[in-house]
Amino acid sequence: MDQEKKRCLHCDKPIQGRVDKKFCDDSCRNTYNNRQNAANVNLIRNINNTLKKNRNILESLIPTNEELTKTTRERLTRAGFNFRFFTHSYQNRKGNNYHYCYDYGYLALEGDWFLIVRGKDF
Repeated sequence: MDQEKKRCLHCDKPIQGRVDKKFCDDSCRNTYNNRQNAANVNLIRNINNTLKKNRNILESLIPTNEELTKTTRERLTRAGFNFRFFTHSYQNRKGNNYHYCYDYGYLALEGDWFLIVRGKDF
């Protein structure tokens, strides 16, 4: 039986071994799969970094032993806060819509002011 040799999907070397084998070794398999997933992994990593940065900014604005504070949009923006990224929203009984970055949230008030809150246990 003279079968055509299969070639590694990563390095194109001939493959020896099982019939259903796709890669010549673990290194080629890992490199191939890492390249395939790189775009998705980088996107998720960047979003998570932005969410963590937003959370840390909100945390830094609340004084120790306090549950809330007020700040301006300018102060948040200067600190690098990105309003497009948040983990979830919460609407209270009064109809106010809070945006959260993990366990810290903010509520838009009048005149570019924001109420920053420390979330309760979820």
